[in-house]
Amino acid sequence: MASPKLTTLGLAVLELLHEGPMHPYEMAQLMRERYVHMRVNLKAGSLYHTVERLHRNGLIKIVETQRDGRRPERTVYGMTQTGLDEFNQRGRELLGDLATEFPAFLSGLAVIDELGKEATLIELEHRVTRLRAAVAADQAVLDYLVGDKTPEIYWLDWRYQCDHRKFELEWTERLIEDLKSGRIPFQDSHQEPHLTLITKEDDDERKTS
Repeated sequence: MASPKLTTLGLAVLELLHEGPMHPYEMAQLMRERYVHMRVNLKAGSLYHTVERLHRNGLIKIVETQRDGRRPERTVYGMTQTGLDEFNQRGRELLGDLATEFPAFLSGLAVIDELGKEATLIELEHRVTRLRAAVAADQAVLDYLVGDKTPEIYWLDWRYQCDHRKFELEWTERLIEDLKSGRIPFQDSHQEPHLTLITKEDDDERKTS
């Protein structure tokens, strides 16, 4: 029976085990150091559940258990051949396939005309402020990675995400200017339809005509 398709977190675990056997606590530390949480939904306890699932499905195996003084035993895991095969297959799919994604921002763009100009510009300005802060934070991380001489091939995912955020910032700023200038005009479809007043005389004339 084929094992379930690897999640992005499962793939991240196997990615670390490519470097050698390690225990979940060490995995968590490395993920924080490498900002894996920026591309993987890493919640409290999710890493340990993922490790258990990978072990249950035969993708990783227990290599040894370690004890440091009075601390609880730590189980060290390594990747199996099945895990390596699954890792390679899923990695090729993620790299080469075009997955259909549904960013929430697209749904927001779809309702701009209904929100109206004032509300739309307020919210877009808020988004730009947040994006500028995020881009500045991204640059600080990039400066650290370059200064630390971390090989760039290990943080291509981070570079892509940073460039994508810069693009979104520039695109949103252009959209704001286009909406303010009227180059992209609102259709006022959110306003009430115009009502025509019909007098009694008009109604009588219509009935006799």
